[in-house]
Amino acid sequence: MLRSFRIVPNRRLGQNFTVDASVFGRVVDYALLSGCDVVLEVGAGLGFLTRLLAKKCKRVLAVERDRRLVEVLRGQLADVSNVVVVEGDVFRVQVSGFNKVVSVPPYQVSSRLVSWLFERGFECAVMVFQEEFAERLVASVGAESYGWLAVVAYYYADVGVLDRVSRSAFFPQPEVDSVIVRLRSRKPMFAVSDEKLFVGFVRSVFVDRNRKVRNAVLPFLKGVLRLGADDACRVAGGLPFRDRRVRELAPEDFGVLVNAVVG
Repeated sequence: MLRSFRIVPNRRLGQNFTVDASVFGRVVDYALLSGCDVVLEVGAGLGFLTRLLAKKCKRVLAVERDRRLVEVLRGQLADVSNVVVVEGDVFRVQVSGFNKVVSVPPYQVSSRLVSWLFERGFECAVMVFQEEFAERLVASVGAESYGWLAVVAYYYADVGVLDRVSRSAFFPQPEVDSVIVRLRSRKPMFAVSDEKLFVGFVRSVFVDRNRKVRNAVLPFLKGVLRLGADDACRVAGGLPFRDRRVRELAPEDFGVLVNAVVG
């Protein structure tokens, strides 16, 4: 199809097309779709997954940034009445009303996409990610890959790595293998006074995960809360866990910290 439409994969857009049809079947099965679901697909590509989704759910919002592929999608899916093809960057276009996400998104948007989804709410998301990125999502305290992403993911969702996908399932073939990940939204396991501030705080202190908390929080206190140097040092010196390393704290500990900072 790529040859017939004279489309060359765009490296800048992170295009790696899925050429193993079994991947589509697996992600759809893991999503447990019903006729009531509205599904968001990010990076719809040539529409193979889109068509499969359309058979299982109420409606598919198929977002595609590449104008060349948008034209292909609209032609290939002209006979499918429950697909809405949305042209543009998913972070800029208006998409709403979906309750599930099923997608093989470009690797380069993985982190931003997960954060974006957490801000909007969803029931379930089944996506294919780079294996290394998935490890960061599910990392536990003390692991080398433990960072802000694991903390934020733990706050918003149950995350599970379900299946492996070989690099040979894609064209062009990437340098790494992938995995199928399922995120199930749930009530947070601990309370924070301001979710947006919590996410920003965790990202800030993990810039150097080996620093002690009293030092790691200073950029956030000065830059975000606009405290002067003396006030920032005073607040940092009175925080719980102030003499622990950032990498040693459990997700719940960060909730305690941010509540102390803004309280």
